Amino acid sequence: MDKASGQKRATGYLYPRIDPFDQRMIDVGDGHRLYVEQCGRPNGLPVVVLHGGPGGGCSPSMRRYFDPAVWRVVLFDQRGCGRSRPHASVEANTTWHLVDDIERIRRDLGIDRWAVFGGSWGATLALIYAQSHPERALHLILRGVFLMERRELDWFYGGGAGQFWPDVWARFTDMVPEDERGDLIAAYHRRLFSGDMMMETQFARAWSSWENTLASIDNDGPGGDSPAEYARAFARLENHYFTNMGFLDGDGHLLRNIRRLTDVPGTIVQGRYDMICPPLSAHRLHEAWPRSRLRLIPRAGHALSEPGISHELVRTTDALRSLDP
Repeated sequence: MDKASGQKRATGYLYPRIDPFDQRMIDVGDGHRLYVEQCGRPNGLPVVVLHGGPGGGCSPSMRRYFDPAVWRVVLFDQRGCGRSRPHASVEANTTWHLVDDIERIRRDLGIDRWAVFGGSWGATLALIYAQSHPERALHLILRGVFLMERRELDWFYGGGAGQFWPDVWARFTDMVPEDERGDLIAAYHRRLFSGDMMMETQFARAWSSWENTLASIDNDGPGGDSPAEYARAFARLENHYFTNMGFLDGDGHLLRNIRRLTDVPGTIVQGRYDMICPPLSAHRLHEAWPRSRLRLIPRAGHALSEPGISHELVRTTDALRSLDP
């Protein structure tokens, strides 16, 4: 039994199903409306959950990393994905729009300061948000660190990860002519934004399958195709952001600005065998950020659902229940 919630964990390390007490659409301008939900304790310790991708959307499982008797959990679908509208749109959709959106949500909900929880691209966005608004960040809880650096994109889309998954890599690269394979992000971009819905969906599913297959240490090949609507938003938004290097100020932006987190503590949870975001980024971030703690999970990949990662994330949120907002 958990002392704070009085509920027995339903499965594994996660809290039982938690339903939202508030769901709304927020108009953030530029033609975008964002889906926002709150769950847990209405007057509890606030935390905002930033999903990955870009383009992944939030899911009910993301609520279950927080004791509902302690935390006021805010989740939202970023521009262009999930239940936000317009779907799969890249217009007025940059990192800096998303940072402004997070602040708009915080103000609309009457929250002064909050913890920030994010994995993969969500970790990237959490770091950028906290560097932009350090006075609003109580604690960063990061998983599967991605720093939006060229070496990371070269690893995943330039053949590094493909050396471990040559059969899956071949399926991904065979989608485009051989003379375009020197820049797969650009090659896929031409097709994901072709205006031909059938082509966009075909290449979106291939893009999503390459990433999803490598997410978990237990995967041993591609699963089924992602739903067309999800895949198209996920692939188009990821490709849009990667084509523009996250709209950041040059390579290494996050580490160059790490001094802005001087007064912000953080916990980094990283799978030792993460094939999408290798541990080097988490290690470099930890070395540059004095107020961070790094937890390397011995037998885990990238996915939020990895048992060891889930365990450590819940342990972290439980340990932070005494934060003073």
